[in-house]
Amino acid sequence: MAQKLWEKSVQVNAEIDRFTVGRDREMDLYLAKHDVLGSMAHITMLESIGLLSSDELNVLLEELKNIYASAEKGEFVIEDGIEDVHSQVELMLTRRLGDIGKKIHSGRSRNDQVLVDLKLYTREQIRLLAESVEELFHVLIEQSEKYKHVLMPGYTHLQVAMPSSFGLWFGAYAESLVDDMLFLQSAYRMCNRNPLGSAAGYGSSFPLDRAMTTRLLGFDSMNYNVVYAQMGRGKMERNVAFAMASIAGTLAKMAFDACMFSSQNFDFVKLPDECTTGSSIMPHKKNPDVFELTRAKCNKLQALPQQIMLIMNNLPSGYFRDLQIIKESFLPAFGELQDCLHMATYIMDKLYINEHILDDDKYLYMFSVEEVNRLAASGMPFRDAYKKVGLDIEAGRFTHNKEVHHTHAGSIGNLCNDHIVELMREVMKGFHFERAAAAEKELLGR
Repeated sequence: MAQKLWEKSVQVNAEIDRFTVGRDREMDLYLAKHDVLGSMAHITMLESIGLLSSDELNVLLEELKNIYASAEKGEFVIEDGIEDVHSQVELMLTRRLGDIGKKIHSGRSRNDQVLVDLKLYTREQIRLLAESVEELFHVLIEQSEKYKHVLMPGYTHLQVAMPSSFGLWFGAYAESLVDDMLFLQSAYRMCNRNPLGSAAGYGSSFPLDRAMTTRLLGFDSMNYNVVYAQMGRGKMERNVAFAMASIAGTLAKMAFDACMFSSQNFDFVKLPDECTTGSSIMPHKKNPDVFELTRAKCNKLQALPQQIMLIMNNLPSGYFRDLQIIKESFLPAFGELQDCLHMATYIMDKLYINEHILDDDKYLYMFSVEEVNRLAASGMPFRDAYKKVGLDIEAGRFTHNKEVHHTHAGSIGNLCNDHIVELMREVMKGFHFERAAAAEKELLGR
């Protein structure tokens, strides 16, 4: 068994080692290239304060760039007996460069290493999520514009209620994603603060230049108080998970609508044949499995903030190993949400729309409010108009031309999609992803 960074003369029991390491080696593969980036910034700062020579810095940076390239290609592995990604990177440097590799840990702890790794990983994943959400958003806006004149029933209590339209239906989910992105932007801003230099949570006697590592890594600012930097472990993940849950909530509701509206009883939409599955016994079946799985996966994702909260909310300040377990739920969640976004984008773009829903007179009564409003506009008191239309319905005398004339902002005839698009544009600009990208590019010399 390889010796741990923290071991002295006594090796830990093998079963204790297995239990305490848990799935860390598997989870840390998510963080590998980010761990390298953090180390590159850290040693650049160490050289500036005299703890490394310029020659030592140069050879370390070149070797770290090689390790980064390996991680980027998916070739980085954490060897058997090596505890985590931090130990593996230091081991690789020491093997290739000798004692110089042992110098990179000066002025930091694995605690602030994993904090910075998680933040760098998370901010990259937030950018990728935002891009995927934006792609779905534009598909929904395009469909809203394309089918804005096609009416459909609106429901309350799952009873036919009032006229709606596919323009409203697609556009509603587009605007919902704008609010979800505001939540994600807030999570990004809280994430994009530098904890490096907090060490084990109480700082260091070395004269660390934390402003330098903040600049090198493209963080907006640092977590100034070193105790709070450590307290942010779990809190950052929880906040991001709430934003992810907000996106997942929008997707789950949209998936439910699509499943319901594609059933024969509704027949409002039809999923592309290549996006449905069949039955082993019923040859006519075309099942919306993709949206059913999307609904389930997104409902599971909505439980993520509570799962993280229950792990970390009864801990006092300072580091505890409990926090390690958060990675097992948090890190894979980005891929799960990305899968749902990609599936939803593909299918919503190809959804077939029934443009003749209202040919069926069972939807006639959804125009009752239109008739009440017409009578009220002509001078009849609203309550009298309401009663007249109600009595006409009971007597079977109600008729309507199945047309609507809604003009106010956000209604069937005035979707305000241009304003919704502008809202999304402003939210996307507010992330300032370009700052982090430029800093990482410069650090890597690309």
